[in-house]
Amino acid sequence: MPQPVTVTGSREVPHERRQVWEALAVLEPYCAVCDVSYVVDGRSAPGRGTRFVAVPGRLDDGVQPPAGSPQGEIVEWVPQERVTTRLQLTPETWTTTIELADAGPGTTRVTITVSHEPHTAGRLHQRLTQRLMRGGVREMVQRTVDGELDRLPAHVEQLQG
Repeated sequence: MPQPVTVTGSREVPHERRQVWEALAVLEPYCAVCDVSYVVDGRSAPGRGTRFVAVPGRLDDGVQPPAGSPQGEIVEWVPQERVTTRLQLTPETWTTTIELADAGPGTTRVTITVSHEPHTAGRLHQRLTQRLMRGGVREMVQRTVDGELDRLPAHVEQLQG
């Protein structure tokens, strides 16, 4: 079984935890900051077990996501504290956890953990590929975490705008 590559990073933002939660954890139909559309199954409030499809760019209302679009699920949901999503792509699975904690009056500490796990292949092929690519994958996951942390202020501003 391939070992996931996991990276964690934190940043403090000058906003109340409630605002940060709404900006990061609620799946809006379109996120201009990430340029991603989310198509959520069902109409109920998001929570553990909520399934969604993530599509790059903006989808017009009523347009179905293209076949093969990444499938996601919220696997952990503790309001205003922690949300974990798992996104399945053909060759890999990405798991993202966002944890929020008060860092002082009007300040929230955001910790983002991203794990990348390749899907299994033949045992020999899997070991060889994993050894060759692990450093590059770690760099990619680190860039993903850093990018998400850098976009935190824009997510909160989008909510306020």
